[in-house]
Amino acid sequence: MKTVSKAMALVVPVLLAAAGCVRVPSGVSTVAAFDPARYQGTWYEIARLDHSFERGLTDVKATYTPQPDGTIEVWNRGYSTEKDAWQEIKGRATVLPAPAVGRLKVSFFRPFYGAYNVIALDEEGYRWAMVCGPSRSYLWILARETRLDRAVYDQLVARAAELGFPTAELIEVTHDR
Repeated sequence: MKTVSKAMALVVPVLLAAAGCVRVPSGVSTVAAFDPARYQGTWYEIARLDHSFERGLTDVKATYTPQPDGTIEVWNRGYSTEKDAWQEIKGRATVLPAPAVGRLKVSFFRPFYGAYNVIALDEEGYRWAMVCGPSRSYLWILARETRLDRAVYDQLVARAAELGFPTAELIEVTHDR
């Protein structure tokens, strides 16, 4: 198991700083009901917009674990087909500004923080979520399982398109390992 490269450690903070850190894109709203305790656990990446820090990764998942200090440990892991190796990175998240608005700030390289905005969520079962960053160039569709019902996926993609995200550029993530 390999950790994130030094080059990635240098690139991601610059991207996050340039992207506007912890804001919500104009015209996009986060979910009104959000329970960080129910959100904890493992989420599988079903689809994403491409970025250098995830480029070429398959089998991507994130695990959220509450910490005694009130923060949330974030462990991201994916398989690099180019390097034929697992890559992982750990960070910390803090819920903003209150648990009921679906916003977190996440840092993999302190003191740089990025926006984690939950913009759609299966509020009943917490089985799927759609998350964006500080701009419309950051979008992820997540699920508790490695596969998501196609009808739900299509609804999320349609909603993202309505919000102005470039959904034609979504990469569907495979989970074969």
